[in-house]
Amino acid sequence: MDFAESVTLENAYVRLEPLTDAHAGDLAEAAVGLEAAWYTSVPAPSDVPAEIARRLAWRDAGRMNPFAVRRRKTGRIVGMTTFCNIDQPNRHVEIGYTWLGLEAQHTEVNPAAKYLLLQHAFQQCDAIAVEFCTHWHNRQSRAAIERLGAKLDGVRRNARILPDGSLRDTVMYSILPHEWPAVRNGLQARLDRH
Repeated sequence: MDFAESVTLENAYVRLEPLTDAHAGDLAEAAVGLEAAWYTSVPAPSDVPAEIARRLAWRDAGRMNPFAVRRRKTGRIVGMTTFCNIDQPNRHVEIGYTWLGLEAQHTEVNPAAKYLLLQHAFQQCDAIAVEFCTHWHNRQSRAAIERLGAKLDGVRRNARILPDGSLRDTVMYSILPHEWPAVRNGLQARLDRH
């Protein structure tokens, strides 16, 4: 299976649906209150339709497979996530461009979504590496990635010029196939507590 193939992934906690324009209203609502997160790529509520269009254009170019995240407990769309920087010939993919609304943060949603994405990448797409990248200053994201069991690969300094002209240092992590069973067990243990 290809990382870019349209697929719906679900478990008892979340449903990852292929992103469409129909998700715009719910995503705009979920984005309220996240405007202060300068170190991440959360769209302003009014910019959600443009962000969906951008992600769908990247999907059409084969660079991204975007999902809307539905929390099964409430039935509400609470954020977005993607397979991005798809390198199908080398069986590498990144999980990124993820954001969750305030109601879903520090809940079962993120570990459940990561479980589904990692399971799909390793078990259906035969990934040899799943990568995660985040801004140096995004300590919340770094802590979440480290709780997964991902290993630190390094820091790419001045990796990107941000819209305000500041420079982003990107922290890079990965999980390899032989690490997936331990990561899976850790995620399952976290979900069992919910």
